[in-house]
Amino acid sequence: MRPRGSVASALVGAAALVLLTGCAGEDGAPDVPTREPATAAVSPATATTPAGQVVPAAATKALLAERETGRLAALDTAGTTLTLIDPAAPATARTVALPAAGAALAQGKPGEVLVAAQGRVLRVDVAAGTVTEVPVDGDVHSVQLRTDGDLVVGTAGGKIVELRPDGSVARTVTGLVSADAIALTGENITVLDRKQTAVVSVRDDALGLMLRAGDGATNAIADPEGRIIVTDTAGGELLVYSAGPLVLRQRFPVASSPYALAYDPRSSTVWVTCTQSNEVVGYDLSTGIGVEVGRFPTLRQPDAVTVDPRTGDLFVASAAGDGLQRIGADERKRGQ
Repeated sequence: MRPRGSVASALVGAAALVLLTGCAGEDGAPDVPTREPATAAVSPATATTPAGQVVPAAATKALLAERETGRLAALDTAGTTLTLIDPAAPATARTVALPAAGAALAQGKPGEVLVAAQGRVLRVDVAAGTVTEVPVDGDVHSVQLRTDGDLVVGTAGGKIVELRPDGSVARTVTGLVSADAIALTGENITVLDRKQTAVVSVRDDALGLMLRAGDGATNAIADPEGRIIVTDTAGGELLVYSAGPLVLRQRFPVASSPYALAYDPRSSTVWVTCTQSNEVVGYDLSTGIGVEVGRFPTLRQPDAVTVDPRTGDLFVASAAGDGLQRIGADERKRGQ
């Protein structure tokens, strides 16, 4: 194990620290080394009965437990339909046809889910099922809501756009190849670029420092402790950063193609799906190195995971159409 704040981690972070540079390519994107974005490994057939309870659900690529209502928002793999599910009565699920294909989900205002979509951010009222569009110049891959009500948006072309509550543009920052996930920690904005497999900080009007994120990073989330947690799917690792300045604090191996991420604030546990083994694994990050505190069999192709922050219940969705899985907090051991 590496001790907390280890010299090894600091050296890894320092060695990888660079300023975003490079000449512009023909399409206006920076002329820098890139790779095809990493993706979830294709899952084998399940060999073990999934833990908890499973209900029917469409093939799902993104899943979010809305923190105010506890309703689940499930984005289908085509991105054209959002299903709103009451976990207490899943048979009463409501489907919402989206006006543009969605790429990712995020928490909006209380009772609202944000959908990153082509040329817009969709604001969905989970109780009413109504959709409001916020126009954006670009194919939106990621979105997060700041505490002041501004939207921070990332596009497929690498732009970061901050929109005021009235939809007007507060600032635009360019220079990434793609802006695929956004993590907000206090006033800090950190963006994951899958094509560069890197995380980069955003200053007031420009990109800041960049760190390499493994061999093929896919997903990133922020937790209440101010950490930025990233899955290096190609490299089989979990990476943990802090922002302001951007520093790599922890890295440790996670077998079987780690992919989707969710954080349970009730138990201070980060949950990671592993698509090669059809499992979801929980880690406690408080000691400076991830300590496994739970491992459960999932349904096939667990490409999406979320936690209801009110109850601690864990939900996993299959991208193969095998259903929606619920693992209750009371079904897990102490510390999970």
